[in-house]
Amino acid sequence: MSNDDDELEDLLDELDSQGDLDASQQMLSIRTESRRYDKPVTIIEGFDLEASEIETLASELKQSLGTGGTVDDGRIELQGDHRSRVPELLQERGYEVRE
Repeated sequence: MSNDDDELEDLLDELDSQGDLDASQQMLSIRTESRRYDKPVTIIEGFDLEASEIETLASELKQSLGTGGTVDDGRIELQGDHRSRVPELLQERGYEVRE
């Protein structure tokens, strides 16, 4: 039974590494738009993830930046202009960013 456990562990490790590879292969774009009352909104798009994973990432980014935001149509929208800081935060999480 020990041998089966080792094979299962190897398979789980391989699946985890493929998930990281998928993140690095995604090309994300970051832009800003002006919304109501000329308020800037930073938009991050280009995700190929499950909705729950995008929600989790959005939550992490909002907490790191100390701002509000939402997920809409598979893209993350953050309140304010965060183009200078978001690429670094995404790269730390393994994403490729096109600015």
